[in-house]
Amino acid sequence: MTQRECDDLIVLLDDAGARIGVAGKRASHHTDTPLHLAFSVYAFDRDGRLLLTRRSARKTTWPGVWTNTCCGHPAPGESLETAVRRRVRAELGVGVAVADVVLACGRYRVVMANGMTENEMGPVLRVLLDGPVAPNPAETDAVRWEPWEKLADAVLNGTIEISPWSEQTIRRMAVLGGAPWSWTVVDPVAAIPALAGIPLAQRRS
Repeated sequence: MTQRECDDLIVLLDDAGARIGVAGKRASHHTDTPLHLAFSVYAFDRDGRLLLTRRSARKTTWPGVWTNTCCGHPAPGESLETAVRRRVRAELGVGVAVADVVLACGRYRVVMANGMTENEMGPVLRVLLDGPVAPNPAETDAVRWEPWEKLADAVLNGTIEISPWSEQTIRRMAVLGGAPWSWTVVDPVAAIPALAGIPLAQRRS
């Protein structure tokens, strides 16, 4: 499958997380976006700081909004690991040294003021990057590292503006307790059957 095909196709899901079809990504995102497979990446450094990114002003959905490190959609038949590495490279110009699933299933439906809707289900990954970032300006126009505890407190207290899906996810990760690299790795397949047969190949640096 070509890079363009990976970027242009999404996997449609039912409410139980099973695959029910394939569709074009651009054509599917509108005011009634169907539920589809996705993933959310939260890149931490060894000191436990989280890399936040600001969505490019060129993007049609949530432009200029601070959010988690990276999000993406596995293409039909693409492994979660491959999709994560592909998307991180495309958005931030860097590779992935470690990728672990820490929340088996994140699900959200959020709506912009103009009615544009995101409707996604997917695992949440804790990632270690293998070098400095070189953001793609079409995707990301700024980055910053935030200490995890400080950021989590700001989200819980409502004192930071961040994407609605990141707020939901960070609230869930805060409940995990402890430092990010102490969190338990989980298997997302039971929560999202569409991932069966294309598992994440976990690696350690």
